[in-house]
Amino acid sequence: MRSLKTVAALAVAALTLTACGSGGGDGEAADGKVKLRFSYWGADSRQKLTEQAIALFEKKNPDIDVVGEFSDWASYYESLATKVAANDAPDVMTLEIRGLSEYAGRGALADLSGKVNTADLDQGVLPSGQVEGKQYALPTGVNVFAMLANKATIEKAGEKMPDDATWTWDDYIELSSKISKGGGGSVYGTEYTFNPAYLTIFAAQRGEQFYNNGKIGITPETLKAWWANFDKLIKTKGSPDAAKMAEVAAAGQEQSLIATNTGGFGMWWTNQLGAMTKSSGQELTLLRLPKLPDAQKSGLFLQPAMHWTISSKTEHPAEAQKFVDFLLNDPEAGAILLSDRGLPINSKVLAAIKDKLPPADQQTLTFIDSIKGDLDQVVVPPKGGGKMEDIIRRYSEAVTSGQQSPDEAATQLLADANAAIAG
Repeated sequence: MRSLKTVAALAVAALTLTACGSGGGDGEAADGKVKLRFSYWGADSRQKLTEQAIALFEKKNPDIDVVGEFSDWASYYESLATKVAANDAPDVMTLEIRGLSEYAGRGALADLSGKVNTADLDQGVLPSGQVEGKQYALPTGVNVFAMLANKATIEKAGEKMPDDATWTWDDYIELSSKISKGGGGSVYGTEYTFNPAYLTIFAAQRGEQFYNNGKIGITPETLKAWWANFDKLIKTKGSPDAAKMAEVAAAGQEQSLIATNTGGFGMWWTNQLGAMTKSSGQELTLLRLPKLPDAQKSGLFLQPAMHWTISSKTEHPAEAQKFVDFLLNDPEAGAILLSDRGLPINSKVLAAIKDKLPPADQQTLTFIDSIKGDLDQVVVPPKGGGKMEDIIRRYSEAVTSGQQSPDEAATQLLADANAAIAG
């Protein structure tokens, strides 16, 4: 789950929406079948799975052709924004939660309330697709932002796995430092991240919400306390320094410390466990994130991996709804897609595919079940929410590299973040 790199383009595109035109092109194939365009992003493995699911849908619905419009992550939102601006939006679009308010607020999305069967979906997750009370999006599946631990790496450094029910941030920093020292210079205790999910969880442990009444609800004191954790990790050599971490982050998931067996811990989304395990070649364990000693809750939350949405301009809403219903509710579709877009939120689909899930997904399912009683409700970010990751990363890098003081950075970060929301 990464930041929306082209939210600025998205906003410009949304502003140019007009009432004329259709979202589905001509909407009809040469053979008279209804043509649905479906946009999504991902790696080659996701494309292969999705094409299999599309083929099954077309077999069950021979009067509908689904044309997949696939791209890599880097170009997805720029391309989609251009299509929406030109009144050429795909009939069914994949969106992240951070872009939901932007698209819904500009009239680009159809209200799906009562249009797709949601009876078997997790009712606690459905609000993550709602904007101002309307169900503009339906979650594909869910993740939790968690700590991944490489037990072999940790034990090789002479340390033991932590008790994730009781460990604190200070425990995590101290253990990371010990792992680095025991690693002989070739291993770090942890790699850190500036993912907004981490800041959201840390702030919740301090009784603060990331978004509160249409503004940023995090205080400068919380930002400075959060950055202090990075400073301690760097100074105790529990993690690489700022320059090295920037290199690691830029190299991507497959070159992370966890994936290359050069780190004991790393924070990632649970649906990334399978890919990380494959890259590592070793067993990785999911843990709860540490807590502040006096925290009343963990701050963890279920986050949709992404959402299915339908263009408000589609010429074929019934067929588009049928396709989304298939992706969400058909056990055969679930058996193909498995947890590629998060663990299914349809209880019947999940039960049908549970035994088919690979070991990493079985672990994820067990982990999520174990923490369900300690989860917060995810909040749909307001307009401008897609810019938060870039803002947080920019100021966090300035602080950890010593280019800016925490006081100055906190003030400017909050000003920029609130300005992004205000538009």
